[in-house]
Amino acid sequence: MMTILVVEEDALSRKLVSEILRRNGHVVFGASDGNEGIRIAKEQRPALALINAQLYGELDGRTTAKQLKQDNTTRHVVAITDFTGTDVERRIFESGYDAFVSTPITRYELLQTISSFSAGSAL
Repeated sequence: MMTILVVEEDALSRKLVSEILRRNGHVVFGASDGNEGIRIAKEQRPALALINAQLYGELDGRTTAKQLKQDNTTRHVVAITDFTGTDVERRIFESGYDAFVSTPITRYELLQTISSFSAGSAL
């Protein structure tokens, strides 16, 4: 079991991802934007944060991920992205994310990515 923060502006997507994680034994907190995500992370200290890489607002996905890692408020940061391809993967890792899951998210891919961190390894 892990404590996980889901930062996703789309309420339905946030609820779906959170429910999959909860049903698999994880403690989940949700945030609708980067500022809320950082506030929750400081309070709850999640082991992992799933962040919409295309997050808009005052703090975009990249800035939110970097701040969470820089502040040591979460150990691992995983991007949720609509895009795929070698160039996208390179930019995700250069932005400080530890891994990514592509949308549409499958239960299997999500849980496999999460389990790689709960086992102590990184992708």
